[in-house]
Amino acid sequence: MKFFLDTANIDEIREANATGLLDGVTTNPSLIKKAGREFFEVISEIAKEVDGPVSAETVAHDHETMMKEGLKCAKIADNIAVKVPLTIEGLKTCKALRAEGIMVNVTLCFSANQALLAAKAGATFISPFVGRHDDVGFNGMELIEDIRNIYDNYAFDTQILVASVRHPTHILESARIGADVATFPIDVLRKLFNHPLTSSGLAAFDKDWAATGFSIL
Repeated sequence: MKFFLDTANIDEIREANATGLLDGVTTNPSLIKKAGREFFEVISEIAKEVDGPVSAETVAHDHETMMKEGLKCAKIADNIAVKVPLTIEGLKTCKALRAEGIMVNVTLCFSANQALLAAKAGATFISPFVGRHDDVGFNGMELIEDIRNIYDNYAFDTQILVASVRHPTHILESARIGADVATFPIDVLRKLFNHPLTSSGLAAFDKDWAATGFSIL
């Protein structure tokens, strides 16, 4: 499963990239606001920092304007994936951009039917929001499983990009189901490394090594 970082903070991206685990980045208007930087400036910097797809989201609601925004975003770098909402206008734009050979990430997916529509429109990525789904009393992982089954039934190429990830269990369950990508904030990536037995084992090794009086360097 590919790991994307959900952020517009370049320092967080560099931290994640240094681990060798980062496959791409997703951004949205809220993350751009949080970063406090000009949109094209930060997207350009991110696209240079990572080799994989970088999602840049359109903000228009109508197809004509969304298409203009998408084409402008795609010119930033070859690894830009234009992000559009899962609306009728968004899927019109998805189909048109894909015809131009541009990667498209269809976002704000909350049902398997919506995911089916996105795949038929040729989306490169579909972004179901599992955390927000959980927040309103639904099971986000059941949504991922339904999408996986549907896509496998018809051999759709659209990649399932699990979004709104809140904790490591979301990543574990997504991997079990067979999602293609998970995107998550830096704090979730840090938590993936943690286990109490790893910490206690390392402490024991440190104690025993100190007792030997040896040095590797």
